Amino acid sequence: MSEALQIVYLARHGETAWSLTGQHTGLTDLPLTERGERNARQLGDRLRSLTFARVYTSPLQRAARTCELAGFGAVAEVDPDLVEWNYGQYEGLRTAEIGEKHPGWLLFRDGCPEGESPAQASARADRVVRRLRAVPGDVPLFSSGHFMRVLVTRWIDLDVTANARRCMLSTASLSAVGYEHELARPVIRLWNETNHVRA
Repeated sequence: MSEALQIVYLARHGETAWSLTGQHTGLTDLPLTERGERNARQLGDRLRSLTFARVYTSPLQRAARTCELAGFGAVAEVDPDLVEWNYGQYEGLRTAEIGEKHPGWLLFRDGCPEGESPAQASARADRVVRRLRAVPGDVPLFSSGHFMRVLVTRWIDLDVTANARRCMLSTASLSAVGYEHELARPVIRLWNETNHVRA
């Protein structure tokens, strides 16, 4: 690692049809909307002045296309661990619809039948965190909202079940994690910035 402490930028993908309607979009490989593509370019404007050692993206097209439109498609490495939470039977459903079947349901506590549990999503995030910390420099990740909420809680050594639900992320938002003064003090540096997003 260089003398400067690493910063990892978390870029949530641009808008999709299901993010607009509030449907849980895990492994369904939806494209960006026209506005989602425009916002991805604006995210690129926000990141353009920064220098990165590596760039990683989810294999899902909403994240990979956001990465491409932001200007990093040619150098990005696909990381399968960056896919969104697997919602199993709850794929495509809204939270209210899930609540009718499973009253009181909370994703980060209960997981999804035939999908991922919080422990499985946490283990995946822990693998990503280990790989990121081995990179000598700053890194942007292009991924999805719920998985990045898991990732940030694991970066700062918190339990996902109790804490990830408190970290909302908007489409095409930019967040960042890193350290305060030393590697033993991982922190959230920036959260859910959307100043670059214009209609």
